[in-house]
Amino acid sequence: MAEYDLDAMIADVKTLIEIESPSYDLPQLQKSAEILAAMIERHLGGRCDLVESSAGPHVHWKGSEAVPDGKRVLLLGHHDTVFPMGTLDRLPFAVTDGVMTGPGCFDMLAGIVQALHGLATLNDISHVELLFSADEEVGSHQSRALIEERAQACGNVLVLEPSAAEGALKTGRKGCGTFEVVITGRASHAGLEPEAGINALVEASHQVLAIDQIGDAALGTTVTPTVANVGTTDNVVPAEGRIKVDARVESADEKARVEAAMAALTAHVDGAAVDVNGQIGRPPMPESASATLFPIAQQVSPGIEGYSVGGGSDGNFTAAIGVPTLDGLGAVGGGAHADTEHVIVATMPERARLVAGIVAALGPN
Repeated sequence: MAEYDLDAMIADVKTLIEIESPSYDLPQLQKSAEILAAMIERHLGGRCDLVESSAGPHVHWKGSEAVPDGKRVLLLGHHDTVFPMGTLDRLPFAVTDGVMTGPGCFDMLAGIVQALHGLATLNDISHVELLFSADEEVGSHQSRALIEERAQACGNVLVLEPSAAEGALKTGRKGCGTFEVVITGRASHAGLEPEAGINALVEASHQVLAIDQIGDAALGTTVTPTVANVGTTDNVVPAEGRIKVDARVESADEKARVEAAMAALTAHVDGAAVDVNGQIGRPPMPESASATLFPIAQQVSPGIEGYSVGGGSDGNFTAAIGVPTLDGLGAVGGGAHADTEHVIVATMPERARLVAGIVAALGPN
């Protein structure tokens, strides 16, 4: 069994965290991509390509051109994070009592490092590809086509997103997306002539109640109004409102139903207008997508669990085009996207072994 240098793993995560790579910050994403590419080359040899996009560079590495399509495995992740530039000033990288903290450590920089260290122990990684996008946290709009192309070419996908609770793998994911409901009314003086206005806040209240009824708990569908902005000051009938809505579904049928129901929202207040934008951009990842890969993980790590989760990842895209996909192979910890984000350091070598074992099992016979 391969031995791992835990201090070296920690140092690599520290390097990536201390770059700071917020989505939309193109200079930082460029720096992050360059340093990550150098790290990959140091561990695995070969050459990394930076695939330029308007969202920042995606990092791509390929073991060998000689391995035929459908016989490779794509390790998928992202190097952008949700934390704004400067977060490191108040939330510096640290390891305390076996717990690693720092912006992006759990989602998903430690997962990248674990995979690199795991792959470095294998004799043959000719069948491996790596793709780390620059825009996963903001919808993968610029990377989706590349992700789907490389997934189709490889034939298997391992997603290095963080694990589920207690290290469980993610064998399925809900489809997810965001809608915005824009309400247009008419302003007027709230005291002198309120009747001359069209109250966007009253209309927004009707819309929130209507949206709240679209979900279906029995089918695992949630449709949740999350943010509302209406009005300007307390003596003006509000002329405009905006409502953000989070939607998550377990099936393609529910995706279509929810999108149709949102599009069908109509005004209740005379004279008000309602416009709906958005969609469920990440299709569901059914548990059937992991049916061939999860048993391999169980052979490598007996007793490991897997279950479907509500959050989305780029694995949703690869599963939706029919490519076997297993998710949640990254770090063990918690607090994703929050100041409490953390990684349990002692689990890092075992997660590296898990990735390496699955990759080896998928290799040339």
